[in-house]
Amino acid sequence: MADRILVLNTGSSSIKYELVDPRTRARSARGLVERIGQEQGRLTHRTGDGPPYVLDRPFPGHGEGLEAMMEAFAAAGPELAPVAVGHRVVHGGDRFAEAVLIDDEVIAAIEELAPLAPLHNPVNLTGIRLARKVFPGVPQVAVFDTAFHRTLPPEAYTYAVPREWRERGVRRFGFHGTSCAYVSRRAAALLGRDLAGLGLIVLHLGNGASATAVSGGRSLDTSMGMTPLEGLVMGTRSGDVDPAVGGYLARTLGLDAEQVEHALSHGGGLLALTGSSDMRQVRARDDAEARLALDVYTRRIRKYVGAYYALLGRVDAIVFTGGVGEHDAATRAESLAGLERLGIAVDATLNAAASGGERAVSPAGAEVPVLVIPTDEEGEIARQTMEKLPA
Repeated sequence: MADRILVLNTGSSSIKYELVDPRTRARSARGLVERIGQEQGRLTHRTGDGPPYVLDRPFPGHGEGLEAMMEAFAAAGPELAPVAVGHRVVHGGDRFAEAVLIDDEVIAAIEELAPLAPLHNPVNLTGIRLARKVFPGVPQVAVFDTAFHRTLPPEAYTYAVPREWRERGVRRFGFHGTSCAYVSRRAAALLGRDLAGLGLIVLHLGNGASATAVSGGRSLDTSMGMTPLEGLVMGTRSGDVDPAVGGYLARTLGLDAEQVEHALSHGGGLLALTGSSDMRQVRARDDAEARLALDVYTRRIRKYVGAYYALLGRVDAIVFTGGVGEHDAATRAESLAGLERLGIAVDATLNAAASGGERAVSPAGAEVPVLVIPTDEEGEIARQTMEKLPA
């Protein structure tokens, strides 16, 4: 077990964890502690294909959740002796261009960046602080969602806003970078090409959704902005809206900035259009409200694909990933419909075939292959963590 990395993804009410061999991507264990802080919590711990080890009890805080994880490893195995702990951290701002070994200075910097990701960075820090206590002396590494996008050129990350705002960090940062890094490398392998020569459009479609133009393995542009709210329509996030909406709602409904931001982040997207944030539930319906929501959702994706095609100049593949991107054939087809003149097409039979692996869903010999590549953010975090360990 000496080469295992413990990957921790600490959310506001959950702890997702995996014990990963970064060389083989094999999982010795994986689990989820959920409903932290609620009346009844649950831990589900899996070590293989057999029945999971489950704990049903309250977890008042993340500390109790991490203790439950340790208890699960002790009761159901395997031995938990990681060589390092890798942490997902959402926002690295303009401080962090890559994963870093965690020390007190890094913790202070992540804390200073909390205003940019108030729902994420503070709980990510909670996981870091708890893990440092539980695993004293074990190297801890922070892997940032924003780091992959530090290659954005100034014309991509600069907003046309007052200088004072820009000096206070108002710019595009981008997210889903860990996923983009992983699927870009896998796309190159699937195509049998060198990543350095590829132009890719990565569509990470899940509850959160983003589009990224990747040129030579580097982020050229991405749909999410200063926060994960900008861009595509998502489960509960609106994506692009007119910036004047906030002022209009303040004047007409008396809403303040916090109320508007909360509504756009937690009451927008598919939830606002249909009453459900789950694409599967929306797809199961056949009513005008659901059809409109799907048209809005896929039109926005198609709009970004066209824009990124123009920026890249040449597209060598379009990559779908994330829960919706990997499993929803209809969304893939509708998102690319009408783009045949650009060399983009989806083969109906290949696209509809049930498969959970990496695959092409475009016709044989397509000018622009359309790929489905399951993401592996935990494996990527483990890989980047291993790279930061002393030789």
